[in-house]
Amino acid sequence: MDKRTFLMGAGASAWAAAGATQSPAAAAVAGTMRILTVAGRTVRANRGPLDPVRDQLMKKHGADFKRAHAFGLPDLLRMSPLRLQPTLEYDGKTHTLRGPALVDVLEAAGVDLAGAGQVGVRALDGYRVVLTLAQVRERGMILATHMDDRALEIGGLGPLWAVFDPARVPHLREQPLAQRYADCPWGAYFIDVLS
Repeated sequence: MDKRTFLMGAGASAWAAAGATQSPAAAAVAGTMRILTVAGRTVRANRGPLDPVRDQLMKKHGADFKRAHAFGLPDLLRMSPLRLQPTLEYDGKTHTLRGPALVDVLEAAGVDLAGAGQVGVRALDGYRVVLTLAQVRERGMILATHMDDRALEIGGLGPLWAVFDPARVPHLREQPLAQRYADCPWGAYFIDVLS
């Protein structure tokens, strides 16, 4: 083994063992990266209104808000996770999905759950579903961060998947598997709360 290969391997091992320690500047940037924005009249804002320069994807998807609450992945991981074990349309197999309840995320954003009528969940590809808050509760919808103990990734089903087990919903249970997940947008990144 040559010296360069050894040093590169040792350096990578040290990086992994140290938990990928970052410089203070890199840690500050990573600590502020948000993956979910919840907008609505009653949210407890922790970010400014839609920025037409920085919020390009939201702008292209027609979002417009004055008040929003943004979450980083660590914020969501600190919430009590729920687990679902649905049969997925992609392979017909049972998988374990884990993440916080959507109603808990809305509550953490300061949403007045008594006054909220509907929520629109938008995915990275522009797909959007609108559900009543009653449907979100009845179906036990979660914002999945993990599938089979692996984080959901952008380019796959992540960063978040707004999902429930359709086998627990009588009128969906009777549908073909490929049609049961129409109200479950993967790649979720934006939620607008509608009165």
